[in-house]
Amino acid sequence: MPVRVETERHVAWITLDRPEALNAIDPESHGALVGAWERFRDEEDLRVAVLTGAGRKAFCAGVDLKRMGEFYQNVPAEQRVEVWNREPGIGGITRNLEVGKPVIAAINGICLGGGLELALACDIRLASANATFGLPEVRWAIIPGQGGTQRLPRAVPPAIALEMMLTAQPIDAARAADIGLVNQVYPLSRLREEARKMAERIAAHPPRAVQAALIAVRQGLALPLAEGFRLEQKLANPLRDSPDNREARAAYREKRPPRWTGV
Repeated sequence: MPVRVETERHVAWITLDRPEALNAIDPESHGALVGAWERFRDEEDLRVAVLTGAGRKAFCAGVDLKRMGEFYQNVPAEQRVEVWNREPGIGGITRNLEVGKPVIAAINGICLGGGLELALACDIRLASANATFGLPEVRWAIIPGQGGTQRLPRAVPPAIALEMMLTAQPIDAARAADIGLVNQVYPLSRLREEARKMAERIAAHPPRAVQAALIAVRQGLALPLAEGFRLEQKLANPLRDSPDNREARAAYREKRPPRWTGV
């Protein structure tokens, strides 16, 4: 299978498994990723996902140009637009597929083109020290078309996003951390363990509150500030004095770990 899905307690590990192709996304891996995200979305016991790539060289080098090029040649442009408006984007979560739960990208090496667009669709990005990041599409007479032109300027200053897109030059992990593209950089040997620690910390919190915070940030970024405040209160009010909130207060008073019910 081009994608492996493993579960550890409340964490889903989703691994692109085409190391011989630098984990580039072809039609089969795209379909498998869509299935993996739908499973993660629908299984209530899974609270956090970690997306990574097999091997030591690459997270994802983008789309498989030969395989995807066949799609572009065989499907008329107007039909492609219809497909893209309703179907999940490359890798699933880049467009038209919301999982509603936190996703961590553990970026182990090359992260280019569609691979960076896939990482940008994740909520938190951790990188290995050997990681490189770029959107080289203009070299191929195209532009990033899986969210890159929209998500990258929201993740880093727009001028830096344009520099990356227009020069098509990659940046290293240290630069990615400096501009806020990634949260943390670790030695490759530690990346998986650090991603596990973060996933487990998130999964240990009441899932309803985690998901509400996630929705507030994701949707709020697209709203004027006043509307964002209204969204925040709409999400916050049902949580106040909820069963899990009462359990949190009781556990604090009784000096014991809380037992979440998910409500």
